[in-house]
Amino acid sequence: MEKRIVSFSPPNISEAEIAEVVEALRSGWITTGPRTKELERRMAEYCHTKRQVCLSSATAAEELNLRILGIGPGDEVIVPAYTYTASASAVIHCGATVVFVDSQKDGNSVTHIPEMDYDAMEAAITERTKAIIPVDLGGIMCDYERIYQAVENKMNLFKAANPLQEAIGRVAVVSDCAHALGASRHGKMAGEVSDFASYSYHAVKNFTTAEGGAATWNIPGIDDEALYEQYQLFSLHGQNKDALAKTKAGSWEYDIIGPWYKCNMTDIMAAIGLRQLDRYPGLLNRRKEIIAKYDAVCDELGVFHLNHYGKDYSGSGHLYLTRIPSIDSEQRNEIIEKMAERGVATNVHYKPLPMMTAYKAYGWNITDFPNAFNYYANLITLPLHTLLSDEDVGYVCENFREVIKEYLE
Repeated sequence: MEKRIVSFSPPNISEAEIAEVVEALRSGWITTGPRTKELERRMAEYCHTKRQVCLSSATAAEELNLRILGIGPGDEVIVPAYTYTASASAVIHCGATVVFVDSQKDGNSVTHIPEMDYDAMEAAITERTKAIIPVDLGGIMCDYERIYQAVENKMNLFKAANPLQEAIGRVAVVSDCAHALGASRHGKMAGEVSDFASYSYHAVKNFTTAEGGAATWNIPGIDDEALYEQYQLFSLHGQNKDALAKTKAGSWEYDIIGPWYKCNMTDIMAAIGLRQLDRYPGLLNRRKEIIAKYDAVCDELGVFHLNHYGKDYSGSGHLYLTRIPSIDSEQRNEIIEKMAERGVATNVHYKPLPMMTAYKAYGWNITDFPNAFNYYANLITLPLHTLLSDEDVGYVCENFREVIKEYLE
């Protein structure tokens, strides 16, 4: 077999994106402007939400969601131990306390994603709990019915600290949908079922604006336009007019409402996103084709993998997680090295946060999260992106089969 080089997750950028960026550059408007506003409108329509705010990253989006909600010192926010740091760091940025919860043993029984143990999550809700951050890891939506059941069961403990919290009337569900743009469950899109949600448009995601992300919300009975304006203030120094508004005749003067943050999206980024969105259904379909081929090999070998598609749900196909039976983390690392020697880049998603230096410094210990550790210990993520040719996919499958068989015998 002739050796190939298979990258892990390069962005899929076509001539359409390049042409739109060039047009943005030629327009003379490269910061937040008409393209950003158009992307917000189209993405809200795609995600079935009323509004969307495009920002510089998903981390910024999650932090603004929490700040809009009024999360701060003295508050607790429940976060899965099995996730990337952005899910928890935004809580810390707001001065609140992270409360980690272990995963279900071997993940969700149907989808296999390492969802939180929802009984443990419910038990972790206290009078200080103001939000829960479910993570739609790998692009598969969590069990939101169970999450809402848990917060309803603990409504007697909830104490609202501001009018928005009072409007929600319970612990808020603030979804991390970084992986899940385009995923659905029971007919609802990722981000449509939670009180607040954040999306990532980073270069390694299915849909990219190079960097970037977005925030959205679904709260009945509130003034959506006023909430949108609050996001605008938070994302642009608290300035009550953006650069586009200030270009109108006689509109130079502005005010600073609060000493806030700088995390707006630019029109150059939005230009990429507009053309990515045109192509997105086709990109999702290609991921589904690749996943079907990976599934066949994993099922043949008896390798545990995510189930991205089912009777009442459809994932975005963002990550392809596999778990190799009866190996430890050292053997897992050997397999990753052997695949790299054959030209195939693989990865691990994720090392649970209580294993990381920053979170150990807060007193967390991975021994308190055995399910998260066991899920991670034998996990390997295969390359899954839309620049993979059929030949590339076949090459990954054949080499994975050959390497894994050494550990199954």
